[in-house]
Amino acid sequence: MTHELYPCLWFDGTAKEAAELYLAAFKNSKITSDTPLVVTLELGGQKFMGLNGGPMFTPNPSISFYVVCETASEMEQAWASLSEGGKVLMPLDKYPWSEQYGWVQDKFGVSWQLALDKLENVGQKFTPSLMFTGQQAGKAEEAIQFYTSLFDNSSIVGILRYNTQDQDVEGTVKHAQFKLGQQVFMAMDSSYPHDFGFNEGISLVILCDTQAEIDYYWDKLTEGGLEVQCGWLKDRYGVSWQVVPAVLEQLMREPEKASRTTQAFMKMKKLDIQQLVDA
Repeated sequence: MTHELYPCLWFDGTAKEAAELYLAAFKNSKITSDTPLVVTLELGGQKFMGLNGGPMFTPNPSISFYVVCETASEMEQAWASLSEGGKVLMPLDKYPWSEQYGWVQDKFGVSWQLALDKLENVGQKFTPSLMFTGQQAGKAEEAIQFYTSLFDNSSIVGILRYNTQDQDVEGTVKHAQFKLGQQVFMAMDSSYPHDFGFNEGISLVILCDTQAEIDYYWDKLTEGGLEVQCGWLKDRYGVSWQVVPAVLEQLMREPEKASRTTQAFMKMKKLDIQQLVDA
């Protein structure tokens, strides 16, 4: 089974404002839907969801987005937009892995790694990058093996490990790329002290066509993890996922159905397609 995967960014009532910032930062981007609860947008043709979830969670650098900037002017535009009111995690500069690179956390808490690179080197413009910290440090490779076992047509592109010259645990993951279906992800371990770890601030949405598919991903991802609510779960590494039926978007667009559908899924942990349709 290969399904659409896309990130969901959690905001405290500022999803539309954040979406407008990202449209200013990245060319060829647009808002595709705008409701009080959810703003959906495409950045460089890739889908992102902004959720007005309230004050409970805030995105942090445990999941950031590696961005391929193909020209210096493109990078400068993105950096200027994202750094305004935000926090520079690594300054825009030349590094051993890139002629120009910078890591910035925008004013909404979402983190972006901007790199002067070629699109063909990565395969997509925006790549979610998972940093395994705290109790999860050292588990990146195990997680990659687990994730690629769940999705059809998945593969490990490459793993670079820390060596004796690096300032981290030798043999753990310095940088890795892997594919879930056709989508590229990155991962790394960091044993340094960090004040952040995986949380609901950024989750990964799996769009499913059938109940069998929902059951499959739910059962696999909650093994050793945690069932939450409304299709949300945490896997054994603390990463948050939403296992969602594709029909839900249509149901929520129908004014006479949206309220009943919302009341129905608020009572569920794993979502039941038939109950949502019948609501």
